[in-house]
Amino acid sequence: MALERLQKVLARAGVASRRACEALITAGRVAVDGEIVQTLGTKVDAATQTITVDGKPISLASPVCLMLHKPTSYISSVYDPEGRRTVMALLRGVDERVYPVGRLDYDSTGLLLFSNDGELTHRLLHPSWKVEKVYRVTVLGMPEREVIRKLREGVPLEDGVTQPADVRVLRHHPLESVLEITIREGRNRQVRRMFEAVGYPVKRLKRVRFGPLELGGLPPGRWRWLTREEWDALYQSVGLTPPPYRVPAPPEAVRKRSGHPPYAVAARKRSVR
Repeated sequence: MALERLQKVLARAGVASRRACEALITAGRVAVDGEIVQTLGTKVDAATQTITVDGKPISLASPVCLMLHKPTSYISSVYDPEGRRTVMALLRGVDERVYPVGRLDYDSTGLLLFSNDGELTHRLLHPSWKVEKVYRVTVLGMPEREVIRKLREGVPLEDGVTQPADVRVLRHHPLESVLEITIREGRNRQVRRMFEAVGYPVKRLKRVRFGPLELGGLPPGRWRWLTREEWDALYQSVGLTPPPYRVPAPPEAVRKRSGHPPYAVAARKRSVR
C-alpha cells in the first residue's frame, strides 16, 4: 500500500495548488471512501481508496505540460466572471484538463505554462524555489544608470521591497528603450509595478523565459507540448524526479479536420538552461 498525504494526492490530481487543497480539506469538502476528512496530513492510498471533492471523484491523470505564447487581451485563468476571453480558448485540440501555471496580465504577452500536476505547479510558483522569470520590457524614454541600479537592488512597493533582480539594457534610446529583467518572485503585476515605481511605466511586456523553458519562435496564440529535454529540466529545476514523459495524441476530430495537431509547431530539440 502506497500512502501519501491527502493534500498531495489532490494537488497531483490537478484539483488545485497544494495550499488550496489544504483549504478544501479543512472546509470539509473532501471525502475518502465516503467519509469527510478534515485533518491535514491524513494519509491515503489513491490506488485503492475513493477520494471525492464536493462529491465528485478525482482522477489521477498522468502529468502533461504545454507552453502557450499568450497574446494580449486574454485573461490567464480558466474562467472569467466578467465574460472576457481566457487563455483556455487558445488551447484548441487539448483534451487534457490543464491549468495555467501562474499568470500573465491582460495586456502582457509571452510564455505561459500549463500543467495538470499540482505539486509541480506549487513548487514553480512558491518563492522559496526562486524560479527565474525573464521579461522583455519596453518603456518610453531612456532609464538612467540610477534607475537601473534601483531595479537591480530592489524597489519599495506597497507590499514590500522587491528581491534583487537582474537587469540588462537591450536598447537605450531617448524615445523608447527595451530592457530585459529577471525576477525570482511572483507578486501580482510585479514587473509593471517596479517600473512604475521608478518613473518608467511599461509600454509592452513579454515573458521570454520561465525557469529552464524558453519561448523561442513559438508564434503568438499558438501552443505546443514540451520536449522531453524541457520536461526533465522543468521538474529537476524544482527538485522533483521527472515522471514518465507523455505527449497526448490529438483528438480524432482534430486529426480528421486538419490532418495535424492544432498547435502545428513541432516540438524541436532546443537548449535548456
